[in-house]
Amino acid sequence: MSSIYGDYIKSVIRTVPDWPQAGVNFRDITPLLQNRAAFRKLVDSFVHRYQELEVDAIAAIDARGFIVGAPLAYELGCSFVPVRKKGKLPFKTISETYSLEYGQSTVELHSDAFREHDRIVLIDDLIATGGTMLAAASLITRSGGHIVELASILDLPELGGSEKIRDAGYSVFSVCSFNEDE
Repeated sequence: MSSIYGDYIKSVIRTVPDWPQAGVNFRDITPLLQNRAAFRKLVDSFVHRYQELEVDAIAAIDARGFIVGAPLAYELGCSFVPVRKKGKLPFKTISETYSLEYGQSTVELHSDAFREHDRIVLIDDLIATGGTMLAAASLITRSGGHIVELASILDLPELGGSEKIRDAGYSVFSVCSFNEDE
């Protein structure tokens, strides 16, 4: 599912061919963040989606998820919880390791981030293979939170992440999506 602003948001995202390696089309959200009207429409897309859902917290994945997660939490009047890369949180944490194309990575969450049955929206900048989102979702569930939805600015459906997330039983929302040939 995408937003009413999806086509507009997509038009503002820059595609950088052959970066970081040949054959890869990197989707650069920097122009989106630099364009005040587009950035407002982006945040509004998420606000309109979640304003009636009684969300207790926005959990955002390090680091680009923070860009949208913090203003979204502010607009919804709920808390903001960072899901960080290993070693970045100063208090007692729980962690989840997941596979990448080139190895493994670990995300962490403060052990006291949520109360039992808190309603959480998990957000990041994009969904590619789904590994980071699923690891973060596992942390939230292990901590007692209830995931309302996993959300992103953009989805890269050909990489299979959003399908993998749905297969794991989660609802997925992206403002826009890109096919590999776009």
